[in-house]
Amino acid sequence: MSNLFLDRADAGRQLAVALPELDAASTLVVALPRGGVPVAAEICSARHLEMDLVFVRKIGAPGHNELAIGAIVDGDDPQVVVNREIARELGLSIAEVQQLGMDKLPEIERRKSLYLADRPSVLVAGKTLLMVDDGAATGASMSVAIQAYRHRGASRIIVALPVSPPDTLKRLEHEADECVCLYTPSPFYAVGAYYADFTQVTDSEVADIMRALPVMQSQNASSGD
Repeated sequence: MSNLFLDRADAGRQLAVALPELDAASTLVVALPRGGVPVAAEICSARHLEMDLVFVRKIGAPGHNELAIGAIVDGDDPQVVVNREIARELGLSIAEVQQLGMDKLPEIERRKSLYLADRPSVLVAGKTLLMVDDGAATGASMSVAIQAYRHRGASRIIVALPVSPPDTLKRLEHEADECVCLYTPSPFYAVGAYYADFTQVTDSEVADIMRALPVMQSQNASSGD
């Protein structure tokens, strides 16, 4: 199996070429930290687009954190999505999973403060959102982000991924308005298997990338989104 990307920056440059024409005035790139940030930064540079972050945290099963029973997205009205089938199998109620999600808000706020500092939030209502990650295995985080930003009034959502398994991409295509994915290998191993360098992105690297971006014009400091 050969590597498809040198690193996340290379993946972002390849994605930038593959994306459709986008109106810079009405399009916002929304990256999933941490891995999606260097990918999205290259897209923003090539397409002259503004960028913000969406904070999604997986809700792991008690005692089995690797098993996702849901996820939460930050905001004034945090959105919790529950995997009802798994929750039922574990004997957890919807309310219990939602509380587990709310327990993650302090960590979300810590990361938000670290990554964005005093950078204002951006109003997403009526905008085309380009949601970017460094790849998707199950697509759970991206799926939750799509639902949350639909709720917040995004007019169009385009998912942009370097690599994804075919079944995950098919599901995301039903949830988003459009998906752009460069490669859909089958069998699919893991996102990192398709990168020559898949070193974990650090908090400081995300903060540095965000600091280097120009302050966005389409700000809404009170939106919390």
